[in-house]
Amino acid sequence: MAQDLAVSLPSAGLLVSLYALGVAVGAPVLTALTGKWPRKQVLLAVMSLFVAGNLLAWQAPSYETLVGARILTGLAHGVFFSIGSTIATGLVAKEKAASAIAIMFTGLTVALVTGVPLGTYIGQHFGWETTFLVVAILGLIALIGSAVLVPSNLKQAPATKISEQVKVLTEPRLLLVYAITAIGYGGSFTAFTFLASILQDVSGFNASAISLIMLVYGVSVAFGNIWGGKMADRLGPTKALSWIFLGLASVLLVFNFTAVNPITAVLTILVWGAFAFGNVPGLQVYVVKLAEQYTPNAVDVASGLNIAAFNVGIAIGAWGGGLIVANAGVEHTPWVGALIVVGALLLTRLSAALDNKQKQSAKSELCQAA
Repeated sequence: MAQDLAVSLPSAGLLVSLYALGVAVGAPVLTALTGKWPRKQVLLAVMSLFVAGNLLAWQAPSYETLVGARILTGLAHGVFFSIGSTIATGLVAKEKAASAIAIMFTGLTVALVTGVPLGTYIGQHFGWETTFLVVAILGLIALIGSAVLVPSNLKQAPATKISEQVKVLTEPRLLLVYAITAIGYGGSFTAFTFLASILQDVSGFNASAISLIMLVYGVSVAFGNIWGGKMADRLGPTKALSWIFLGLASVLLVFNFTAVNPITAVLTILVWGAFAFGNVPGLQVYVVKLAEQYTPNAVDVASGLNIAAFNVGIAIGAWGGGLIVANAGVEHTPWVGALIVVGALLLTRLSAALDNKQKQSAKSELCQAA
């Protein structure tokens, strides 16, 4: 791609960062601006924007056009997952909310780990432009599916001013969950960003074997997402997140020792996949739950900010992991990532304690009123 567009490799890599920036901005900002629109209309509009952006990238005559297309699709992506979470929870009973979000996010999490090898294969055999065409076709299928299957009478939040929606940014309980999301994902991606390098340089796998391992990892991710959603429904978000973060930190720490052996490395990676994205449903349903309690007029915006927090965590984890690789070596990223995930675990327990304190206060007030 860099050679075809006559740009440097870092400039080509910037296309990934700009897409993530589009997601981070689009999730909260555009979700707030479209708050008065019917949810299905917004869903179909952003899917149309996503398809158009990828078609533009497919036919981009210059690097500048491709940059614009990537930002456009990133903005659409952010809004899609913001409102998608609240749409999913609104279509099922409250006790199945996390499972509904898990099903929705399974596509995203599998795409994160399978999209790279599949996209690389398409790019190598048919040209990088064709990759965007394939994504546009997949987006069109999703657009048609949404138009046909998503009901039109979705629950619509009352129209509110932008100033009321901005209150999400000042609500301490929501900010705490955003920190949990960013730190939890930052820890995981400190190591995951360099997983291919670990498998090659430490475990001794070749490139073709690494691609296969990443695909198997994707299957584990899908399982973990569904499993994490069911756990969050059964135990509640904070209990489920506590167990998942504990498991994730433990697996990353163990991987620091098992990575040297090909067999134990693969076995550990399979377990890692189940824990790495098992927290997505719990985190998202927890944000929606707290938003309904503290900022009921800005639930979609609160959901969008958590999507932004995911991307911030991924970006910071990749950046921090790069520093570790440059100064200590790629083999040190797993245990450092484990320590960061422990931070997310501690914040989760703090949030759970605040929930319990709030419940006790509510019970005391009821007793006094009686």
